[in-house]
Amino acid sequence: MARMRALLRTLLPTSRRAPDQSRTRPRKAPRGRRPHNIFEAAATYVVGCVEEDQDQIDEAVTWVQPEALSFGVNELACRAVIALARERDQSPRTVARSLLGLPEFSGGSEAPEA
Repeated sequence: MARMRALLRTLLPTSRRAPDQSRTRPRKAPRGRRPHNIFEAAATYVVGCVEEDQDQIDEAVTWVQPEALSFGVNELACRAVIALARERDQSPRTVARSLLGLPEFSGGSEAPEA
């Protein structure tokens, strides 16, 4: 169950507490260093969530705007599901449902009832 909560926190960044307003603006990179991009921020954020490292999470949220971080986390989730689907020789739907602990869906275009 703890693994499921960690996965949900990873995939749903909005379920985490809102950061301070002072941390929502991207930090300027020190001279001579390039700023972090949304994918670096997303990777750092997700790893922080998985490792339950609040300092790492807090740092990542300062690198980019919240909308950009959300986009990056979503993109990371999509790429992870695609990679796992290829590795397992399964459909992305099957892998995504498996990761979330949902039963297999065998229907057509209609979504299963909750």
